[in-house]
Amino acid sequence: MNIPFLDLNAMHAELRDPLNEVWLNLLHSGHFVGGEYVDRFEAEWAEYCGVEHCVGVSDGTAALELVLRALGIGPGSEVIVPTNTFIATAEAVVAAGARPVFIDVDPSTLLMTASGVQEALTPRTAAVIPVHLYGQPVNMDEIGRVARAARIAIIEDAAQAHGATWRGKRVGGLSDAACFSFYPGKNLGAFGDAGAVVTNDSRLADRVRMHSNHGRPPSAPHLHHVVGTTNRLDALQAAILLVKLPQLDAWNAARERAAACYREALAGLPVQPVEVAPGARSSHHLAVIQTAHRDELRRRLADEGIATGIHYPIPCHRQRAFDAGAAVPVLPVSERAAERLLSLPMFPHLTDAQIARVVDVMGRALDELGAEREAFHEPGWLHRPKIAAPGASR
Repeated sequence: MNIPFLDLNAMHAELRDPLNEVWLNLLHSGHFVGGEYVDRFEAEWAEYCGVEHCVGVSDGTAALELVLRALGIGPGSEVIVPTNTFIATAEAVVAAGARPVFIDVDPSTLLMTASGVQEALTPRTAAVIPVHLYGQPVNMDEIGRVARAARIAIIEDAAQAHGATWRGKRVGGLSDAACFSFYPGKNLGAFGDAGAVVTNDSRLADRVRMHSNHGRPPSAPHLHHVVGTTNRLDALQAAILLVKLPQLDAWNAARERAAACYREALAGLPVQPVEVAPGARSSHHLAVIQTAHRDELRRRLADEGIATGIHYPIPCHRQRAFDAGAAVPVLPVSERAAERLLSLPMFPHLTDAQIARVVDVMGRALDELGAEREAFHEPGWLHRPKIAAPGASR
């Protein structure tokens, strides 16, 4: 039984007829940029997230950069970001001209903490970007208290958290603005790159739209108030997202069921699933564990036809792209996790039989490796050797 990491074909098979229909409608209309589908998706995604405004953009990375620019955050400013995230979070900060300040994460959830934000604050701090990684929301109550006291902006990176909630409220409405990616592999995915910014601030929404469309205000297409970019949402991607959006909650519920099945099946194995914090309801974009035998376990799963992923093997602060000649900070939780993280197959159509096979292969492999259950959070591991810096031999 071959088991893919993600099965998009099964998701699209449910919607083949309406997907074909919107494609033909768009083809006949000739409205490929802007238009009805973009307007409708922006309205429906704003309503889904429980906010007033949505601006469709070209991708999730552009969404982050556009919000930063719209807030006036650029050269001379610092933005606090977790190091355990995809590079796009910090990449957008640099693209806006600001400096990313990397902080460590909680050892159980591997998410940003309010205490980490507090320690990283300086007079130059302009914003913090909590990342709802793996689909699970950050503790936004605590982050909000720190940010409000420091009078800095909060920008949610919700690229992996479509439909996730914090204390019953969907991500997207927990900050000054939130940024989504609709890359094809996301819980709500387009047929290419796509993204959105959501906010309750009408002026901020207008500025994001202006920056995404050559610096033109919506009401004056021949005026250019700023030097902007071309980061608009394509009509095709909006049409695809409109077809898929009604299925999102059902698909997330199926992911939640699969995650519960994994949790129960993995309970007896010497691995540590990444935990979901109390108050959070994850969208389960990824099913992530930690294991000291990550690389060998991944090889054995591949030998059995089971695909896995690693999110992410090198923390951002260790990436050469952010080497400005300064001393590299030691962020031990993220550095240790980077060597141990393994993402298991996760998608709405994952069956109990497939999960059972994944766990069975893992169990046999770990037995053969002589793996024993570890104490993942004991103080001693903080002093173990760290991962190699970029370019170093391993």
